[in-house]
Amino acid sequence: MTSGVRALVLPVSQRRSLEELGEDLDLSSGDTRSKRSAFWTMLTLSSVIAACGVLTDSTATVIGAMIIAPLSTPIMGIALGSVRRRGTGGLGVVLCACVLVVAVGMVFSQVLPGDYDLLSNSQISSRTSPGLLDLVAALATGLAGAVALARRDVAAVLPGVAIAISLVPPLVVSGVCLGRLDGWLALGALVLFVSNFFALVFGGMVIFASLGYDGAAGKAAGGPARRAYAAMALLFAAVFIPLAANTALTLLLEIWTGRAKTAAQQWLANQPGASVTSVDAASRTMHIHVRLPGDLPPVQPLLDRLRGQIPDGVPIVVDESRGRRVDAGRVGD
Repeated sequence: MTSGVRALVLPVSQRRSLEELGEDLDLSSGDTRSKRSAFWTMLTLSSVIAACGVLTDSTATVIGAMIIAPLSTPIMGIALGSVRRRGTGGLGVVLCACVLVVAVGMVFSQVLPGDYDLLSNSQISSRTSPGLLDLVAALATGLAGAVALARRDVAAVLPGVAIAISLVPPLVVSGVCLGRLDGWLALGALVLFVSNFFALVFGGMVIFASLGYDGAAGKAAGGPARRAYAAMALLFAAVFIPLAANTALTLLLEIWTGRAKTAAQQWLANQPGASVTSVDAASRTMHIHVRLPGDLPPVQPLLDRLRGQIPDGVPIVVDESRGRRVDAGRVGD
């Protein structure tokens, strides 16, 4: 970063010293007993709040947990430590914190009834299928968080950063899904957390290094720096690949559901007053929701229209607005 851009992003009058940043982000410096006590207390309470918000599907409660959660502190400490070539001692704290939050989610999952549909809860469904846009948003948030930490005059935006980056809720959701023995949903939520973790560390490293917080001593130690950036590149690949795959799958599902809706509309074209209300995919099954005043027409013509429009072998279920459900069979059979 050139000196002119650096002065624009971080004016000298608003620049926080390296010692101030280290004091705020390193839980092992200064009054470590008080720092760690506050960290674990607030993390536990925020985990309980997040679990309650997730299970009651309350966005406001989950947002409150995001603001309280202190998990971003040791994560940004990892970024600063990597830039300064001082090691990443905060990684152990983050790993222990993740275990704690997931465990809280697993405990709270036991209050759910046995037939509870996890995907019917918007707090869960929105965090178990991350895509590339989630990663882009997280990267921008990580950059904003690092700039806010480096400047004295924009510290007020840090609560917004905590809300945008969403660290504790994905871990709670992962715990809830594990408690319900749904490994795929738990993995999806965990991937979202890892992508947010990567974004914070990457954004912090970029900003802290560009603004000169690496220090003259650090510049002579190229080896550790290269290892840190190599590790970040590997983490980026580990996060990018599943997010890209999930984004592609989501786009395919949108295409297939659109084609299924068109085919269903053509199928009901000769039925007066009939309409297709929605089409969605759940548990590898295509659900076609229809509304019609009379009896449902034969479903074989619908399957014939769907052939070649969606993959063969996909089960089709037609749901009537009056509560009747017809298992139409599989496309291509």
